[in-house]
Amino acid sequence: MAKRTFLYINLVVALFFVLPVLQAKEKTFTVVIDAGHGGKDPGARGSSINEKAINLAVALKLGSLISEKHNDVKVIYTRKTDVFIELDERANIANRNKADLFISIHTNAVKRGSAVSGTETYTLGLARTDENLEVAMRENSAILLEDNYLQKYEGFDPTSSESYIIFEFMQNKHMEQSISLASEVQKCFTSAKRNNRGVRQAGFLVLRKTSMPSILVELGYISNPAEERFMKTKEGQNKLATAIYNAFTKYKWEYDRKRGALAGSANAAPILEVEENVADNQTIFAPPGSEEYIRQKKNVEGASQSRVSKQVASAKQAGQVKKGQTIYKIQILTSDKKLSPGSKLFKGYKNVDCFIEKGIYKYTYGETTSFDTIRKLRRQVAKDFKDAFIVAFKDGKKVKY
Repeated sequence: MAKRTFLYINLVVALFFVLPVLQAKEKTFTVVIDAGHGGKDPGARGSSINEKAINLAVALKLGSLISEKHNDVKVIYTRKTDVFIELDERANIANRNKADLFISIHTNAVKRGSAVSGTETYTLGLARTDENLEVAMRENSAILLEDNYLQKYEGFDPTSSESYIIFEFMQNKHMEQSISLASEVQKCFTSAKRNNRGVRQAGFLVLRKTSMPSILVELGYISNPAEERFMKTKEGQNKLATAIYNAFTKYKWEYDRKRGALAGSANAAPILEVEENVADNQTIFAPPGSEEYIRQKKNVEGASQSRVSKQVASAKQAGQVKKGQTIYKIQILTSDKKLSPGSKLFKGYKNVDCFIEKGIYKYTYGETTSFDTIRKLRRQVAKDFKDAFIVAFKDGKKVKY
């Protein structure tokens, strides 16, 4: 009897230690939520509340919603209290934890006038408007509160427009995913009846060193008294957090779908109710803010479709594809600039194809009409390209599958 009791106790103790480990293994996706500013850095100042407090409240609510609704997601915060965190360290937290997504939350302001209102979401890039540059300058000025910031940021002066030229030459392999999430955020804000100021690009230091899809959300304008009152309330903060949560949920569902992780719609986390009022013409995202897309779309959309059509036509001539058949490929990376065939970014892979969509160069590897074959190939390619996923074409057009 004593021996049996001893074995039972050992089993209970073992389960006590093993079960948390098993649960931890179920966390297959990591998101880092960054509440901008904090501590000695108040951010933009309102008449009754500062930016840092709004950012933190929305960040904590967003993380709580994700943790509650997504059992497979690990949520990490750059800060959970009113403390000062250096900009580079925020990116380092995401990199150390091998995060799959980085969301930085901020509140906007303008120097003159108080009528400006609405939300905008940024991805990393060169600011092509004075307005976008001004936002980046204000957010980046947080480094002036850091010790030895000139050495740490290699002489970068957040107040000098000349310093921002470095962002023109930065390659961002996660641009497509970042723009996709930013677009979804703006769409969900619009559904919540927030003024949509679009998806934009600018040189934010907090996004510069992240090695995963990353966005920076500007919740509203604290310089506008009505917006400040809205963002100060729990109701307003909940509404903003819920909109970002819904965007995250749609992004995560698509992320899982591309990797074959969804067995059915039952696996999707719920979209929380917001007031729906989205017209079709309001869902054209990657638009106003993605200057690269605006600048190139007239030239590249026709060329993109033409290229895909030629690829499929070539396969048909070889007797490989019949009309109406679906061709599957592996998308391995994207770039805002055309890469040479021998680019190191291809990691030695040969016969890499390219098509252009919404101003972004998209590179694919492999081609087959068998979905089982492409799934096996994706698993192999994923060893070298973590974010590789399956794309499909039918009769020269990219399609969902």
